[in-house]
Amino acid sequence: MPAKFYHPRYWLVWLGLGLLWLITRLPWPWQMRIGAVIGKLLYHAIPSRRKISCVNLKIAFPELDKQALNTLNKKHYISLAQGLLDAAQSWWGNEKRLEKLTHIEGIEHIKAAKEAGENILLVGAHFTSLEVGGRIIAAHTPVDAVYRPHQNKLLEYLVAKERNKHFRKTISKRNIRQMIKSLKDGHVSWYATDQNYRLKGSMLIPFFGVEAPTNPSTARIAKMTKATIIPIFTLRLLGKGSDKRQGYLLRILPPVDNFPSGDDYQDISRLNQIIEAQIKQFPEQYLWSHERYKHYHDENKDFYKDYLRAHPDVNCQ
Repeated sequence: MPAKFYHPRYWLVWLGLGLLWLITRLPWPWQMRIGAVIGKLLYHAIPSRRKISCVNLKIAFPELDKQALNTLNKKHYISLAQGLLDAAQSWWGNEKRLEKLTHIEGIEHIKAAKEAGENILLVGAHFTSLEVGGRIIAAHTPVDAVYRPHQNKLLEYLVAKERNKHFRKTISKRNIRQMIKSLKDGHVSWYATDQNYRLKGSMLIPFFGVEAPTNPSTARIAKMTKATIIPIFTLRLLGKGSDKRQGYLLRILPPVDNFPSGDDYQDISRLNQIIEAQIKQFPEQYLWSHERYKHYHDENKDFYKDYLRAHPDVNCQ
C-alpha cells in the first residue's frame, strides 16, 4: 500500500469503503434494505442529477404521467444505491454466498462460440449491477474486462486490486489497442459502450428515439478482430412480482447476427435496440442519472435545461 494513501485527504474514502465492507458481511436482503434507505436520501440530496434522470426517463417512457414518472425516478435512486452495494459485493463478497445469489440465462451461447473457436466480445450496458456482473461472468469463463479508471487514486488502486483477483486481465478503456490484441489472441473480452461519447469518431444514433452521441467502436472492433458479439446484462432480482428469485440475473443473449454488416450506424442502432428491450423490463435499474444526451448537437447548449424549458409539464420533483 503506497504511503500516500494514508494522507488525511483520503480518510473519508477509507471511512466510506470501510462501511461498505461491513455492509457486505450482512445478509443480502438486509443489504438491499440499507440500499433502499440510502437511495431515498440520495434522491433528495442531488437535485441536479434528479432532473437529469427525470428527463431521460421521460424520453424513454413518454406515456408516463407526472406521478408515475417521479415514482420511477425514486425507484431509480434506490437501485443506484443498491448498485453501490452490489459493487462492494463484487469486490469483497463471499464466493459461496454470491454463487447462491447467481442466476444465469444463456451461458450456452458463450460455450458454443468458444467451442467453435470464435473470438468473443461480450457487450454489456450500464445497469446499476454492472460491476457485480463482471465477477459473476469471470467465475464461469476467463475474461478480460475493459473498465473506466476512477479519478480518485485510492479508489482506483483498491478496486483494481480486487478486480485483478477475478479477471484474467483488466484493460483501461483508453487502451483499445490492448483490447484488440486480447481478442485477436483468443481471449474473451467484456465491456459496456452505451454511455455518452463525444470524442472523434462519435456518431449521433437514436437512443429511445432521440439522437445521442454514441461510440461506434463495437462494430469497428468486431470487424478488425472478427469477433462474435454477445450481449450480456446483469439485473437485480428482489423476489417481487411473479419472479420470486433473489440475487443477480446474468442474462446472456444469442450472438448478434450479421455483425458487423458494414454499416456502423445500423449496427450500433441494433445494439441500442437490444439494450432498450432489456431496459423496458427493468426500467429503474438502468443508469438514468448519466447525461446520455449531453451536447447532442451543440456543445454550447444544455440539452437538459432546454428540454425542461420546452416541456414545462415535466415536473422533476
